[in-house]
Amino acid sequence: MKQFKSDAEIMAETKTPGKKVLFFSAGWCSDCAFIKPAMPDIEAEYPDYEFIAVDRDENIEVAQDMAVFGIPSFIAFDNGKEIGRFVNKDRKTKQQVESFMNGLNA
Repeated sequence: MKQFKSDAEIMAETKTPGKKVLFFSAGWCSDCAFIKPAMPDIEAEYPDYEFIAVDRDENIEVAQDMAVFGIPSFIAFDNGKEIGRFVNKDRKTKQQVESFMNGLNA
């Protein structure tokens, strides 16, 4: 999973060609820790997407600009256009994230 340090880098990356998924989390978030072990499998299942880790605390401006107030959360982009969001404060299972990803291709 790719990680950028600055808010500007993350925002610029979402506008580049290709399919991207921003994964918002934070070190203190137990629900984020719950889904993190499944992320390598999820990434492998969706090779058309580049997954980008976004630390909500370090990149608060990105989180605010994208209206991410609960984590873990996911926002998908295709060629710079938002194509889906799975944003709330609830714990997410691997199956729920896969359902979200499958819905992007529908």
